[in-house]
Amino acid sequence: GQYAKLRERDSICLLASTNNNELLLNVESVGVYFCVASSTSRKELELGPDEMTSSNDYGASSWELNVQVDQPNEDSPLEFKLRVTGDFHVGGVMLKLVEQILVPQDWSDHALWWEKKKCWLLKTHWTLDKYGIQADAKLLYTPQHKSLKLQLPNMKTVRLKVSFSSVVFRAVVDICKTLNIRRPEELSLLKPRDNNSKKKRKEKNNKHPIDEDILDLDQMPTSPGSIASPGLYSKTMTPIYDPINGTPVSSTITWFSDSPLAEQNCNILAVSQPNLTPEVLAKMYRPQNQIDKAELNAGWLDSSRSLMEQDIQKEDKLLLRYKYYSFFDLNPKYDAVRINQLYEQARWAILLEEIDCTEEEMLLFAALQYHISKLSLLSEPQDYTNEQDVDEVEAALASLEVTLEGGKIDKILEDITDIPKLADYLKIFRPKKLTLKAYKQYYFIFKDTCLSYFKNKETSQGEPIEKLNLRGCEVVPDVNVAGQKFGIKLLIPVANGMNEIYIKCHNETQYAKWMAACKLASKGKTMADSSYPTEVYDIQSFLKMKNVNSVPPVIRDPNAMDMNPESLVSPRYLKKFKTKQLTMRILEAYQNVAQMTLVEAKMRFIQAWQSLPDFGVSYFIVRFRGTKKDELLGVSYNRLIRIDMATKDPITTWRYSNIKQWNVNWEIRQVEIEFDQSVAIALTCLNANCKIVHEYIGGYIFLSTRSKDQNETLDEELFHKLTGGQD
Repeated sequence: GQYAKLRERDSICLLASTNNNELLLNVESVGVYFCVASSTSRKELELGPDEMTSSNDYGASSWELNVQVDQPNEDSPLEFKLRVTGDFHVGGVMLKLVEQILVPQDWSDHALWWEKKKCWLLKTHWTLDKYGIQADAKLLYTPQHKSLKLQLPNMKTVRLKVSFSSVVFRAVVDICKTLNIRRPEELSLLKPRDNNSKKKRKEKNNKHPIDEDILDLDQMPTSPGSIASPGLYSKTMTPIYDPINGTPVSSTITWFSDSPLAEQNCNILAVSQPNLTPEVLAKMYRPQNQIDKAELNAGWLDSSRSLMEQDIQKEDKLLLRYKYYSFFDLNPKYDAVRINQLYEQARWAILLEEIDCTEEEMLLFAALQYHISKLSLLSEPQDYTNEQDVDEVEAALASLEVTLEGGKIDKILEDITDIPKLADYLKIFRPKKLTLKAYKQYYFIFKDTCLSYFKNKETSQGEPIEKLNLRGCEVVPDVNVAGQKFGIKLLIPVANGMNEIYIKCHNETQYAKWMAACKLASKGKTMADSSYPTEVYDIQSFLKMKNVNSVPPVIRDPNAMDMNPESLVSPRYLKKFKTKQLTMRILEAYQNVAQMTLVEAKMRFIQAWQSLPDFGVSYFIVRFRGTKKDELLGVSYNRLIRIDMATKDPITTWRYSNIKQWNVNWEIRQVEIEFDQSVAIALTCLNANCKIVHEYIGGYIFLSTRSKDQNETLDEELFHKLTGGQD
């Protein structure tokens, strides 16, 4: 048979003789048609990309493709017209385009973007026909990595190069690697609130005073599609020592030595920002209710699509925020930046009233802020390289070793066959319409995940008055330390809504034990779980911080202090106190936290934030199938909450652990969820794309699969399977 001579860079094609008839054959690598004939009528052909110009070479099916080329230092792009056919491959188009541009530069980061269809042509082996590109298409040859302004949780704005062609999930992973933040799956990108929606505040918000100082990290782009090595944050890595002073290098620098931050100052994002003036605080947007909070959640980007596909352009501004309130494996040794950014997001959530708290809690938050700001100005960044890591497995091995040797140790890890119980007199109240809040005392027994109560201790061997299974319930603290009020509010899901029950304890010690038991039971755990003693200790520590009477104030002259109390509390509480009075109240609370280290204070702030009743609830305005009124849907780390929009009271709760399956009907934009016991719901999201709600649910379920033995590698395929949907 006959054959055509091919260039070395082209792939080999098998050609056959056809009795002197011409035969068209396609060369895969560049998409060029060859005209081959027998030796009696034609001579051998040799065609290359430099000869692909004449329409005669392609026949009548060829057409001109318009391509614009982004120039780095030019406002207007260059325009080119390429003669192609539908069988041209994207790689061949790019090759031909670069040869026509005649500008010597590195084109490796460039790719073709189709604006009309909002898609990148990244599959270079696909033909133009397969992509559906015809003569009316206009393509843009542009860099995949572009500069983006990111406002971090601490309100600091950085500029860095981000992949505009990778899906947002992968882009956030690369951003977090640049910023030295572990666990990037907990964060995502949020569009800034549209100031035009609030005309009265438009002028105030146009110039954001915090954004004047931008940290430029644009020197080196994040590597396209780079995947962190499995051992990137491994705790068993050998410490690296500074060649100058011989001390161990910070763990953060070690794990992220290829980051621009390591070249400048890896602690630059680990230091708390100075407090803002009350005037600046007053100008910042504060959501007034759950409906306003729901509007904020409408701005989350789709993690399964790229930035360009979502109309984000070069030098646009986005917010990097913790989207999922499930913070796994917080470790001061490796998480200096992560802990500080979490603290800052918590601080701003409280100052801007994105989450509600009591007066007592606000004073505690103010005292911790004051303490942290003082330590941030005075102390050097701490290094935790030499701190010993002790986890539950190591503690269990140590326990086993001592037991085999016949020694005695504290029973931190209880025998799983011995499930402890609590028994004591408590008071209970079941609210009913048109009734006074009257508590009655009964004898309570807490065992497994069940709470039972009897008339008195003598009757506790018989049948209880009522037995409540707390698995899946909501546990809300109802505490006022100054007023010696130690209550527990239980919201127990039932078929037609929620049963509301109030438990009153007599003192702090009793409250800490019973509250810890209730919280574990709501997660399906018993008091035999190794986290129970820690939970009790954390609750006691939190109550101690709230108790302003536990330590007498030692500071007599508030005028001598450098405190600016107006910048430490939200405007709502600022109206309740005069400046001098507020200063004294904060100083009283400060005495309980004054001995804490910087990182301990930040961790306590985060824990206090997590203990608030509304912590981690993201709101959406929805309409459930079968109803005609708008309602609120609260999406939390472990449950969905149906909330009455008028009263703001929860109607019912569904746990993720009971979900059998969920999907989205993309035609009518409806999220459908099926639970155990033949319970099914369907809802339409009114204030946001239903994909955001779908992604929240799948994202939280994905985060629940994490464990410490995974060596911190991310199963990105599983994330997209749970969150992507089938749109």
